[in-house]
Amino acid sequence: MNTVLVIIPTYNESETIATMIARVSAAVPGAHVLVVDDNSPDGTGDLVDAIATRDDSVHVLHRAGKLGLGSAYRTGLAWGIANSYAYLVELDGDGSHQPEELPSLLNAAAASDVVLGSRWVTGGAVVDWPRRRVLLSKGGSWYARTMLGMPYRDVTGGYRVFSAHALASFDFEHVVSEGYCFQIEMLWKAHRAGLTIIEAPISFVERRFGTSKMSTGIVVEAVLRVGIWGFRRVVSAVASRFRRTPTADVRSVKR
Repeated sequence: MNTVLVIIPTYNESETIATMIARVSAAVPGAHVLVVDDNSPDGTGDLVDAIATRDDSVHVLHRAGKLGLGSAYRTGLAWGIANSYAYLVELDGDGSHQPEELPSLLNAAAASDVVLGSRWVTGGAVVDWPRRRVLLSKGGSWYARTMLGMPYRDVTGGYRVFSAHALASFDFEHVVSEGYCFQIEMLWKAHRAGLTIIEAPISFVERRFGTSKMSTGIVVEAVLRVGIWGFRRVVSAVASRFRRTPTADVRSVKR
C-alpha cells in the first residue's frame, strides 16, 4: 500500500504550483502529489506534466474545463483510493496552506480518522487577512456547526487528512457541493459516520500570486445548502422524539 497522497486542485496556479510540489516533497519525503488541473489557460497543467516526467512521485489528471473544487477533490480522492494510498491530503495550490505543517497533521492522523487543519483552535492563525474576512470565515464556521450540530471550530477549512478507512465509511463520491461547502459536507458526512475527527492548528497565509476563486455564488451555495440540511436535521430530531414518546396502556375491562 502507498502511504501519502497530497491532492492539489488547480486552475491558473502556474506561479505557485512548482514551488508547492517542491515544498511537499521536502516536508514529507516519499509523499506523492496528484495535481487535478481544470484545463488552466495559464499552462499550469503543462508545467506539472514537465515536472512529472522528471519525478515519478508527481501525477497529473487533466480535466476538460473548470468543473469546481468539489468535483476536483472527488476525482482526486477516488484516484487515490483506486491506487491504494493509506492517507489522502487536501491542499491548496496557491501557497495558503503550508506544506511544512503537513508532518504534524500526519502525526495526528495516526490516532484519528480525519484531521482538520484548523485556523481557529489554539495555535492556529491567519496571516494578512483583513478583519472582514476573519469575521466571515469564523461566522461561516459558527453557522455551519450550529445548523448541523457539529463541535468543530474550523468547519470550512480546506487543509485536511483523510485515512482511506475514513473515506470508505461514507459515500464521498456522492457529495454534491462544489465550493467551500464541499468541505462542510465532507465533514458532516464524516461526523455522522461516527469517525474520530480532530483539529490540529495551522497558519493560513493569504495568497501572494494569482486571484482568489471565492465568489458570491460559492457563499450563497453554502448558506442555502447548510440551511436546508440543518432544517432537515431539526425536523428529523423532532420526529424521532415523537416516535419515542410512550403511549398510554389502554386495557379493556370486562364487567
